[in-house]
Amino acid sequence: MDSISDPRLDPDFLASHDFDAATVEAVGKLSEAMETVEVARGHLYAFHQLSGHADFQVGEAVDLLREAGHRELADRIDRELVGRNVLPGRWTFQVVEEYAGSYYRPFQRFDAEARALVGGHEHLYEAGLKIRRRTPGEPGHEAAPAGAEHVPGG
Repeated sequence: MDSISDPRLDPDFLASHDFDAATVEAVGKLSEAMETVEVARGHLYAFHQLSGHADFQVGEAVDLLREAGHRELADRIDRELVGRNVLPGRWTFQVVEEYAGSYYRPFQRFDAEARALVGGHEHLYEAGLKIRRRTPGEPGHEAAPAGAEHVPGG
């Protein structure tokens, strides 16, 4: 049997901590939702960066149109599109900030509060899956990398 440096991967860990399976599953589902929100937030940052980059590209196109003798079109694009709000009254940084304040940070707080029900452990549900699904002693099924130390709070 391989040595287990991560206590969450010890088959007796859940039982010894009095964590009931329903709570572990519920907290795991909320954490899974938090991971989905993290991905959504990443897409929001991509939207922010891509939209900003496009605005600067439009500015370059305006300059090129002017140089090519298309001043009227260049002036209209410069006036009506460069620096335009992506949503009424908002640039993308404002969208990112509002999402963070109205949804992301409250979600983080609830995720942390729920994790407190299982001693603050992250990915406890997944650790249980690893215990059940891996084949001890089989190459590629080790509980942790050789010589790895468990990271506190994980």
